Amino acid sequence: MTTATSVVDDLMERFEDTPLRIGTRTTPLATAQTQRVIAAIERLAPGIAIEPVGIETSADLWTGDLSQLGGKGNFTKEIDRALVSGRVDIAVHSMKDVPGDVPLPTGTEFGAYLARGDVHDVVITRDGRALAELPAGSKVGTSAVRRRAQLSLYRPDLITERVRGGIDTRIKKLDAGEYDAILLARTGLERIGLDHRITEVLPTTWADGSTVAVVPAVGAAVIGVQARTADEPVMRLLAEINDDTTARHITAERTMLHMLRGHCNSPIAGHAHTTPDGQLSLFGMVFNRDGSKWVRSHGWGPTDDPASLGAWVADDLLRQGARRLIMATKR
Repeated sequence: MTTATSVVDDLMERFEDTPLRIGTRTTPLATAQTQRVIAAIERLAPGIAIEPVGIETSADLWTGDLSQLGGKGNFTKEIDRALVSGRVDIAVHSMKDVPGDVPLPTGTEFGAYLARGDVHDVVITRDGRALAELPAGSKVGTSAVRRRAQLSLYRPDLITERVRGGIDTRIKKLDAGEYDAILLARTGLERIGLDHRITEVLPTTWADGSTVAVVPAVGAAVIGVQARTADEPVMRLLAEINDDTTARHITAERTMLHMLRGHCNSPIAGHAHTTPDGQLSLFGMVFNRDGSKWVRSHGWGPTDDPASLGAWVADDLLRQGARRLIMATKR
């Protein structure tokens, strides 16, 4: 059996003359997430030399609609190339940005998922009013089709407009008066120290037809660490820092996403968690673009077979017409 000590010994030998290079996006949130990965590695292997390698991605440089650029893969493809070519040894990704319809580069896989953060979406308004208190015609900024679709179920009288840029850039646009409110992920705000700006935390499950709720994105609040499978010392390192519970949840969610063949324009929501009685629960939803039509499914299964649960929920959604809703947004 491989011990943590032998893992560290192999790792220190592998990086005796060169640092462990970590490929990451250059946004403040990506930098903060990479620091979490570095901290996890340093707890296991104190003294190892680590070098973050910032990589600007196509999606970070693009200011238009992401779907026109080709989708979420543009958050990852330049980092993937650096990993495959050997320019970096591991890659750090927000799992919600890893597409479900694009295979990982051959010879790579996610070896670790850090413990999941808070999955709630939140509202930030300029004047402190809750979402329900905003007058009709108020302008709400969000980049996620999933959020727009769910918001329109409850407040079709609000105007939702795409907003791009990092979290700090979006808040500056709000403060400048370009929007009356913006929707963001709570965990991202927490990771860069801007959670004091939160006006309202939205529920993740539907309680009734009059309460705003936003089911999370697949992979929400999860940091994934990818490496080359042939790099055995690094893969063993990632196995040591992996959070098993989060890995099970992500496996269920991404199996569902993969079987649905969701693309960047697909309003797909999915959230897995372990119930108090020890079962694995997965809730999935697929919407059309404006939220006027949707299908939903909720399944339970054993924690040791998350892929089967993800497949069951995907099959159930497809039986209800999810493919038709997804194809209608692929333009």
